[in-house]
Amino acid sequence: MRRLIPLLLAAFSSVAVAEYSAVPGGVAVIDLPAEFAPDWRVTMDGKPLHWRYRGDAPVAFVGVPLGFEGETISIEVTTPLGKTTRLSKTVGTKAYREQRITLKNNDYVSPKPKQLERIGAEREIIDAALNHYSTSVAATDRMVPPVDGRRSSSFGLRRFFNDQPRKPHSGMDIAAVTGTPIAAPLAGQVIATGDWYFNGRSVIVDHGRGLITLYCHLDEIAVAEGQSLATGETLGTVGATGRVTGAHLHWGVYLNGTAVDPAMFIDDEQ
Repeated sequence: MRRLIPLLLAAFSSVAVAEYSAVPGGVAVIDLPAEFAPDWRVTMDGKPLHWRYRGDAPVAFVGVPLGFEGETISIEVTTPLGKTTRLSKTVGTKAYREQRITLKNNDYVSPKPKQLERIGAEREIIDAALNHYSTSVAATDRMVPPVDGRRSSSFGLRRFFNDQPRKPHSGMDIAAVTGTPIAAPLAGQVIATGDWYFNGRSVIVDHGRGLITLYCHLDEIAVAEGQSLATGETLGTVGATGRVTGAHLHWGVYLNGTAVDPAMFIDDEQ
């Protein structure tokens, strides 16, 4: 059933609007030329980027990969007549802690050939959704928390499953009991759903111009592909499906196909 749910923001610690930070796993905010117009192209290595007006000022939002090792990140701004301007932003450094997890089912650490075949097929679907780009855009880049629960600072953790190194954690874990409603943190459109090997039951939502959110390990999915969502509308419930040690929501935020820290988008004062 589709319904709007209240977010109990008082249960969260009150903090000021989060600052975007140009570090690995962060967001580089780059000022666009004052004469910028909506028909100009904003790209990085040929890939379109998220841009919007903040007040009257046009800015680009660039997801910085966790493994980024350069000193600056560069983008291109191109007019309809083909004139291109390169803009750059200095990228800082950030160290992430380690996380060691013990799983009883070793198939989630070293999958068998049939499982690897399934994982590969699902990866194509997931990657296509996370790299999706649409021209419409939500009215704001600020988000409300999707679940009322304790938020971990798990993004970017260098993970070891049963002492085997794996990719860094690409989202925020929010602790909540099975069945807790999950609300869309920002208006958007559902572009993928599935019951995937590692992620369990999952939903992916497009918020426009390459800003995508991912919700994993759901107990129930309450939306369908193509469905439009308002901010606060239920998209599913918290569960413990896929590779987990207990019930929680894994919430991912992606810019230009790059996982970035969801904490940077949360505005607890909304």
